[in-house]
Amino acid sequence: MSRTVVVSGAGAGVGAAIAATLAAEGWSIGVLDRDGDTAREAAGALGERAVALVADAADERSAEGALDAFAAATGRPAPDGLVANAGIVRFGPLLDLSVDDWRAVVDVNLTGTFLLARAAARRMAAAGQAGAIVAVTSMNGVAAGPNAGAYGATKAAVALLVRQMAIEWGPLGIRVNAVAPGLIDAGMSAPIYADDDVRRARTERVPLGRLGTGADVADVVAFLLSDRAAYVTGTEVLVDGGVTGSIIATLPRPAAVEGPER
Repeated sequence: MSRTVVVSGAGAGVGAAIAATLAAEGWSIGVLDRDGDTAREAAGALGERAVALVADAADERSAEGALDAFAAATGRPAPDGLVANAGIVRFGPLLDLSVDDWRAVVDVNLTGTFLLARAAARRMAAAGQAGAIVAVTSMNGVAAGPNAGAYGATKAAVALLVRQMAIEWGPLGIRVNAVAPGLIDAGMSAPIYADDDVRRARTERVPLGRLGTGADVADVVAFLLSDRAAYVTGTEVLVDGGVTGSIIATLPRPAAVEGPER
């Protein structure tokens, strides 16, 4: 029997890449998106082991209903895994940010992650089965960036929520981890990299010398869901080519501290 997983925000971008990677590894996928046409199209592309789930992750009744629908479709009371990937951003300086935009981002990114994770964990616990949950955070939750509105704050909050869920649900056999993408040429970042100058400048700042892909993120998610990560919980893995930790390398330094001439 194949393992089952629900992936939110799986209709496009990084979420679609995660769903495709997991499907290729033999998982049965719940493709969750709030747009029904997008969910059905993405599920159809993955084949017969994928089912479309239409839900607003930020709405409790809708999130619970999506998990119930997946259980009915698979005949399994609980999924083996959940990937809480759905997220939005509202760009702009904090001084001008509307409360509506702030709340929209908090509702989807933070509350939506909590509601889906709790719905999955409740079903795993009731079924007496172990499980794995992965939340998709961001390098913006590790290193703040300007004009990102509530986005970075929500991603930092999700990272702490992951650690809290890990310690509370670990005794139930449920592992909870996070993946923090950075400079990924996919999803909501795609418009940024459509500008060739920005693309070139950002690529030059990455120690590994390239932008990341949705598949780069998906491979780490797949690992954290798998039995190969059976002793890993409560952690956040940066998938950013080393850029978050490379700020000192971007600062000027005198030749005297670079060591002897060679």
